[in-house]
Amino acid sequence: MTAPFAMPLHYLIFEACDDGEGSGTWDAMAGVRAEHVPAVMKEVEAVMAWADSHSPGPRGPLDEGGAWDADQQVQTDGEWTTVTLTITGPWVWGEELVRSLCGPD
Repeated sequence: MTAPFAMPLHYLIFEACDDGEGSGTWDAMAGVRAEHVPAVMKEVEAVMAWADSHSPGPRGPLDEGGAWDADQQVQTDGEWTTVTLTITGPWVWGEELVRSLCGPD
């Protein structure tokens, strides 16, 4: 079992979708005012650092032979910025990522 992650997440909230074939997609989202964007981006960096250090294989599109991949979107609308990080990969690996970053529940 992987040791708990050192940086607790305060902004990003994860939602998971199991494809039923052993892979999944995890969307981590946060909607914040401008002054909190740097903190959210540090959380995104922490998630990506975990994913890189616990990689189940090469990063790249799954349909092109990658084991996992990630996509980041940042959208600003008035005073609010929405940050979305989408990660795809093996279901067991992604669930470990979420447990390591967010705890068991």
